[in-house]
Amino acid sequence: MKRHLYLTGYRGSGKTSVGHILTEPLGLPLIDLDAEIESTAQKTIREIFAEGGEQRFRDLEANELARFAAGEPAIVSLGGGAILRQSNFDLIRETGWSVWLDADAETLASRISGDVTTADRRPSLTSQTGIDEIRSLLDQRRPIYESIASLRVDTTHQSLNEIAAVIADWFSQLDKSSTSIDC
Repeated sequence: MKRHLYLTGYRGSGKTSVGHILTEPLGLPLIDLDAEIESTAQKTIREIFAEGGEQRFRDLEANELARFAAGEPAIVSLGGGAILRQSNFDLIRETGWSVWLDADAETLASRISGDVTTADRRPSLTSQTGIDEIRSLLDQRRPIYESIASLRVDTTHQSLNEIAAVIADWFSQLDKSSTSIDC
């Protein structure tokens, strides 16, 4: 039974910020999956990667996702790579609707560089840096984001409130079936 609203997309796409805005109109709590992982591990994502690599982080991510997917309805802000593991992908599809917050690489790079906490908390995921890493990972992830999305919202030129309004309107009209829309 679908009951969650999952926000997915690359780092810097606005998942957690939009999620905070959506809590009031949707009447659902927000779960920031990355923050929950850090809280459970009592380490930053960067520290988890340094100690156990990406595999360790993805294992923790899968455990936290499963825990919240089994819980009460919520808005779940996913990490950008949460959809990469097939078991996560399947769980998201089974338990909720996924909204893909999309943006171009330049916009994402600007947002990420403007977030002072990102460098301290999140590691680089490839040997590339900056916009080259973003472009490379977006090329790999876009087909997966697209295949899981019930709704795609281009966040490049919209404010957080505009993005939230599109999602809230769409969510309020759901007939509880999987509907794919591109905005």
